[in-house]
Amino acid sequence: MRFPVYFFAVKARARRFGRVGLPRIIGVLALAGALASCSAVKTLYNQAPDLAYWYLDGYVDFNGEQSLQVKSGLERLQAWHRHTQLPAYVDILRRLQDRMPGNLSPAQACQTYADVRSRLVAVSAELEPTAAAVAATVNASQLRHMEKRFAKSNAEFREDFLDGSARELRERRLKKALKRAEMLYGDLQDAQKAALTQAIDQSPFNAALTYQEWQRRQQDVLRTLRGIAGSGGSAAQPNQRDETRNAVRGLIERTLRSPDAGYRTYEKALTEQSCQGFAALHNTTTPAQRSKAVETLRGYEEDFRILTGTGKRPERSPAPVAYCPGALLCDSPSRSAFFSASASSGVEGLAALASDFTSAVFR
Repeated sequence: MRFPVYFFAVKARARRFGRVGLPRIIGVLALAGALASCSAVKTLYNQAPDLAYWYLDGYVDFNGEQSLQVKSGLERLQAWHRHTQLPAYVDILRRLQDRMPGNLSPAQACQTYADVRSRLVAVSAELEPTAAAVAATVNASQLRHMEKRFAKSNAEFREDFLDGSARELRERRLKKALKRAEMLYGDLQDAQKAALTQAIDQSPFNAALTYQEWQRRQQDVLRTLRGIAGSGGSAAQPNQRDETRNAVRGLIERTLRSPDAGYRTYEKALTEQSCQGFAALHNTTTPAQRSKAVETLRGYEEDFRILTGTGKRPERSPAPVAYCPGALLCDSPSRSAFFSASASSGVEGLAALASDFTSAVFR
């Protein structure tokens, strides 16, 4: 099979894109913000089965029969996603555009994350039958390959988030956060950069704790696969297939919601602060910056509409831009919405589809 266009760029971005904290909130609000342009969204989405296959194959090293199963399952997943999930993303983007001209509350920022999270859960459930069928045929050699790939992934995490002085690590996070914010709003002013810096400094992000959780997930994957490997796949008896499906479902649930209560508390605090930081940054933006954000989101919306086959939306008059010079002193309506899985799911799956779940498991 040919390598998909943008494969290496996506692989590199998947490694570094918005893992936790404020950069993730910005990344969610940009939705496809890791991509170079709106046109790349269409290209990547149409190649999503290829991209997801190469990503997964890097971890598992599929054999011939498994490859056919995975490719077929990913193609079915994309067809389902195009018809059932993309319209929901269009609605999310439309609502975001309505909110961008005014000030945002932290709850409104988290509402968007919750909306995307609900799509992630739906994709995970749809992927479950294929995942279970392939998991039942994984062999010992593939498990060893997976262990080696996990070790490489962990080394990349340590390089990005644990190796270096506190100042160096802070600068790396700030640089990434600034890049994503400017992807949405355009160039930031000095005061806005200061607000972003303050949000980074106040974040409860704990790289060591995050690393520990990702290692837990990796061991959970290996332990689960060892327990069901060789159970027969599609040729297994009904009770064996049910046991395999239950094991895979349990793995998905533990990936989306850690069994570690301490980690869940950390996730909640991290997400809450991230939403506060994003809202604070947004509320310092000028009318021109907010218009830029609306324009960016509208471009993604139109791409998603084209992908669903509905074409461009009807033109409408732009919403009035509400701007408060006092920035953080301005209040905005609050909605009772909260999402507490900031560090457990990947936004890049919006473009690569199945990566929604695979990035959560494999980092």
